[in-house]
Parts: sequence; C-alpha cells; structure tokens
Amino acid sequence: MKNLSFKDLTLSDEVQRAIVDMGFEEATPIQSQSIPYILEGNDLIGQAQTGTGKTCAFGIPAVEKIDPQIDSIQVLVLSPTRELAIQSCEELRNVLKYKDGIRILPVYGGQPIDRQIMALKKRPQIIIGTPGRVMDHMRRRTIKLESLKMIVLDEADEMLNMGFREDIDTILEKVPEDRQTILFSATMPKEILELTKKYQKNPVHIKIAHKELTVPSIEQYYLEVKESAKLEVLSRLIDTNDIKLSLVFCNTKKRVDELTASLQSRGFSAEALHGDMRQEHRDKVMNLFRKGNFDILIATDVAARGIDVDDVEAVFNYDLPNDDEYYVHRIGRTGRAGRTGKAFTFIYGREMYKLRDIQRYTKSTIIPMKPPSLNEVEEKKMSNILKALKENLKDESVSKFASHIERFIDTINNESEEHDDNFVSSLDIAGALLKMYGEQSGNLPSVVNEIDNAVEPGSSKDMVRLFINIGSDSKIQPKHIIESLVASTGLPGKLVGAIDIFDRYSFVEVPKEFAPEVLKSMKNYTIKGKRINIEKSNARKKSGRGSSFNRSTPFNRRSPKKSKA
Repeated sequence: MKNLSFKDLTLSDEVQRAIVDMGFEEATPIQSQSIPYILEGNDLIGQAQTGTGKTCAFGIPAVEKIDPQIDSIQVLVLSPTRELAIQSCEELRNVLKYKDGIRILPVYGGQPIDRQIMALKKRPQIIIGTPGRVMDHMRRRTIKLESLKMIVLDEADEMLNMGFREDIDTILEKVPEDRQTILFSATMPKEILELTKKYQKNPVHIKIAHKELTVPSIEQYYLEVKESAKLEVLSRLIDTNDIKLSLVFCNTKKRVDELTASLQSRGFSAEALHGDMRQEHRDKVMNLFRKGNFDILIATDVAARGIDVDDVEAVFNYDLPNDDEYYVHRIGRTGRAGRTGKAFTFIYGREMYKLRDIQRYTKSTIIPMKPPSLNEVEEKKMSNILKALKENLKDESVSKFASHIERFIDTINNESEEHDDNFVSSLDIAGALLKMYGEQSGNLPSVVNEIDNAVEPGSSKDMVRLFINIGSDSKIQPKHIIESLVASTGLPGKLVGAIDIFDRYSFVEVPKEFAPEVLKSMKNYTIKGKRINIEKSNARKKSGRGSSFNRSTPFNRRSPKKSKA
C-alpha cells in the first residue's frame, strides 16, 4: 500500500497546521493504515516495530475525537515506562498546538503524587500514564473514567514483559464498555491475543510486515551521540574522512533547514532539499549537486526519492529513519557504479533497539565507532594543507617568494640582535605561515568544540548486581522493582537485567553506568509501603526459595516461577 500524504486524511485544519509545523511530509505505513480506521471508531490492533510512528498513528485520531467542551478524561494511553509516557505526551502536545481547550497530562511513578493530583484538578481530557500510577489515581478517585471514549495500550508486549498484566486487566475492567480500544505491539504472543479477544470488539488488525531487505556492500557505522553533539560529530566526520560529496538525511523539513543553516555557518558547502520547495527549485538544487557545485545535500526521505548520483561517497543518517526500508533506500545512494561507500548513523538511548531491528532485518553488520577527536580533525586538516603545499613546490614561480623570506629573516634577526632576542630560522617562518594560513582558511579550528555528550559504543555492556532488603514476604514482584527503577532514575525498563526474589530480600542487575544513580536515587525509596535499603552485592545467588526473572529472555518473564535457586 502506498503511504498517504497527511493532506489525504480527513483531519481538521488545526491538526493539519500542526503537522506542517512538525515538518512531516507523508504518513508512515502504520499511520497511513491505522488513522482512517481509528477515525471511523473501529477497535484496532497495530503490529509494528518501535520507531515506526505509532504515537501519531493513535495520537492524531485521538486528538480529533476529543470534545473540548467536556472537562473530563476522554482518552487514556497506557505506556510501559515513564520515559515513553513523557515522550508520547510531548509528541501529542505538538499535534495539539492549534487545538484550543484540550489539555494533556502524563502520570507516572517517581513523581510526587500530590503534584499530579493538583494537575488533575485542571481537568485534562487526555491522560498518558504507566499502569501502576494510573491504578493508584483510580483508587484515590483522582482519575475518573466515566466519560472515556478511547483507551490505548502502547507497546503492549513490553507492558506484559514488565509484569503489568494484572494492572491492565484491572483498568480495562473498570472503563466504560462502549469505549474504543486500540492496541499497539511489536509482537503478538499468546497473552496479547488473549487481551484482544477479551477486551476488543471485532478489531481491525494492521500488520506492517518487514520485507526481506538486502543492503549493498557498504561500510556501515553507528555512533552513539546526544542531540546536542550531533552537529559537531557530523562536522568532524566530514573533515576526517575527507568526503567530497555526501548526503545527510533528516526526518523532518524543519530539521533539514536548521541543519543546512548550521553547516553553512561553519563554512561547509551545503544545500537543502525537501517537499516545501518548489519543483523548479528542487530540480535546480539536484542539478548543482550532480555537477559537484556543492558538497553536502541535506534532505528528507520523500524529497530524496529521485536522487540518482553516482559519486556520493558517504550517507549520514542524522536522524534514525522511521522505517527499515528507508534505511536501505538511504544508504543505497552511496557505493554505486562499483565504487566504495560509507554510511554513518547517529543514535542515542532507546534508538539502539531500533538499530538492532534494522540490522536483523537487513542481515547486515553496523559497526560501532567513536566520534573523531579534535586532534584527529587537526591532523587531517594539516595533512591536506601539506598536500597542497607539496603541489605548490612544483611551481617554478615559488622561487621569487624565497627572496622575500630571506630578506624578512635578515630584518627580524637584525632587530633581535639589538634587543638580545632569540634568532629565527626559515623553519620558524614556515611554521608561522602555515599556522596563519590554516586559521585564515578555516582548515584549523580557532575554537575548540568539545563533544561532552557523545557516548562511546559498548559503554552499557557490564552489569552490576544490587541487593534490596525486601522480598516475596512483602508481596514483591519483578514489576514492582522495575517500576521503582524506572520511576526513580529514568532507567529504561529494557535495560534491567536478571531479577531474583527471595523471601526477605531480592537481587537486581542494572547496567554499570546506571548503578551510581540507582544507588543514590533509591536510597530510602519506598516500595509497597516499605522503606528499602539498596546496596551493591558481591555475593553469589544465595540458597533459598525464590523467584527468578530474567530480562534477557523475552516472554519468559510474565509471572516468575518459584524455583530452588
């Protein structure tokens, strides 16, 4: 099915304006197929991987269904983690930009509940929250769902992995029967099918299937880089790899314009290409790029569909693409006509999981790499200067400049003799001229731009085992431990390792770099009404009756089995 333009969807003028501001050119496959059915009022099962645009797939029709005249909760979105709840809330706020009278609120553990109760008094119509905190508010009657029109289970398989099945059942059994139920999940295990059968009415099943994708033989790399460091890393990669012609891909038109302006201000020869430009202008830009009149073309996926240039040396995924197919189309624009090509992808945080999906479905290896250091950039630029200098030495007219240097050295040394200063040699003069040329030509950075936020690949591999003085005697389950970690530290639930629960204590594994924050944030933290103590554990698994919950084995972790550890 061809992806739809947002203009082809029956959306209000306010939402259309917001989508334009967000810079989206066309709906992703999951959005193209889901939005019309949800707008019609159907229950829906959406099966698609993370990062395919699911939030807007349910968020846009949810916003359109809100009646701003009714000051009660009309849409409830359940998310597995605080991080995802906040992220989804921010995206829906962008969709709501021109919709007056509609309020949205995220609710999650780890934030003072009194603050949330105050915010709920402002009568939001959309709630996005984690199951545990939503249930807490329902018990307190601070969240009332009598007017609910739609409930969304986002990343349902992940919620089940984290042990939220009981909570989901409790919430779904207490919402109005005539509500619309939307479920999104990357996979469809038995428990998800049980949920859909129990709580949905004749749902439409949308499945975005992964095609068998093959990637041409291109050197592929990824760099873990925070948003604030992306521009600096991109600049260094272009400089150190001595790239003459490159393509940079962004996910929105706004990003394309901003990045183009930033690169131009740094002295790079860069131009933009996106759907807001007139066709005449786009054709002109493409012709100039083919002729090599500028070095860097920054584009969106839609605008780049017609790009067919043989000499592109590298492709940069400044933003990770929304779809696996887009990744293949992007990097396939280098390494053509028998030439070698390189592809560099910037990721951070949860995007690592999406990158792993891309590797799996494209059956390719994407190699981690560190951002180039400032010394590497300087070495490369100096190497280029010396290379040009070597060529100039072949020019016969150079000899006439040598006499100027000789006279200048004599003058300087005569002045130095009078003032008892050090004498200079022709080597000193050459060094000074080289430095002056490098700085004036921009080939040597005059300002050091540090990359404080870049992350070295593989930094989150080692795990640390922590001891918690609470166990099954206090009715502790793995979900309570995961919820507490996520709520207190922002640690993504997917990164939590093995959990072992015994009668009076538990063990949990967390990535090494998160351990100090976990120990600090969870000091005197309360789980199930009991103040806990948490510390590093050097002990092996102790003998005794307990439950084992292994985060590394999918769908083996819904209800921990009792075992002899």
